[in-house]
Amino acid sequence: MDELSIVFDTADSAEDISRQVAGIFTTRSHARHRLPNGRPGKYTVVDIDLRDTTHLSDLRLWLERRPKGGRVIFAVARGVRREAVQAYAVGATDVVDRPVDGKALLTRLFGDIGSLFDDASLKTEDTGGVSIGGVALRNIFLSAVSGAPVDLATIDAAGEAVVSQIESEGLVRWIDTVRHHHSQTFQHCLLVTGVAVTFGRQLGFGSADKKKLAFAGLLHDIGKAKIPLNILEKPGPLDAAEAEVMKQHPLLGFETLQGMQGLSHDMLDMVVHHHEYLDGSGYPHALEARQLSDLVRMMTIADIFGALIEQRSYKPPMSGDDAYQILETMGPRLDKDLLREFRPIARLRAG
Repeated sequence: MDELSIVFDTADSAEDISRQVAGIFTTRSHARHRLPNGRPGKYTVVDIDLRDTTHLSDLRLWLERRPKGGRVIFAVARGVRREAVQAYAVGATDVVDRPVDGKALLTRLFGDIGSLFDDASLKTEDTGGVSIGGVALRNIFLSAVSGAPVDLATIDAAGEAVVSQIESEGLVRWIDTVRHHHSQTFQHCLLVTGVAVTFGRQLGFGSADKKKLAFAGLLHDIGKAKIPLNILEKPGPLDAAEAEVMKQHPLLGFETLQGMQGLSHDMLDMVVHHHEYLDGSGYPHALEARQLSDLVRMMTIADIFGALIEQRSYKPPMSGDDAYQILETMGPRLDKDLLREFRPIARLRAG
């Protein structure tokens, strides 16, 4: 987890900021007159009274030592232009209105993608698979946009929690819970994860392989962290140009994860090839059946089914039977034997 430095005048403001970014950052707070000797980290928030010029020159010199690409967000009085001007002069890369709002702060730190993480369902103290999976997704996306390594242990633990919840409560309960998530991107990833794990159960997979499917479900769309939010969360169908941008996400995901120590070839394969079809009509590499593993074939079916049963603002979720009929119409693009085994899962959502 990345560290956020907070420079403050009052401990209360530092505590409030720390609370709002809990689970996303670890925090280290510094009074303006007690700046550390080392250089700033990649992320810093400054909430001080800029009318008090005491130690401002020291602060400016300290912030100048931040790493390349480091973000420094100053809290300023709403509508007071001179404060914003002064903040930039001291070293701000952006400003946010005071009192600091967590959603606005994350957006300044990470761009629009930060708004995906402001969700009441992402509670670090919750022990259910949906909540733990959502927190893992948040960390996956944060890693992708910040360039930090993905925490594989966190995903692995989340995968175990997902399998446990699916085993104890079943797919229907999982889907009904996931559909309350405000982000359609997170909703989709969690739906696919639950469907993939249930598919593994249907095929008689052992615990380790079901965890592998959960891990892949959480990780498979990591490339979407680098898709513009107006496309990623568009409240309507994508046009042709937007669809082409969206199609970049498997390769973006592969580029993000390539060379990461501890990540198996199977996992990279599912990330980059879950939109490939057996007849060579998929993307990004137009692979054919002989080049596609059984795990990739399973993830493709889970991904399509998850997309069809999603709750979207512009369309009601499709029933399991209707979604399965669409899968059947895809003919040679999908593995017919695996699709036949998938039928009982689709029936869970009939009606």
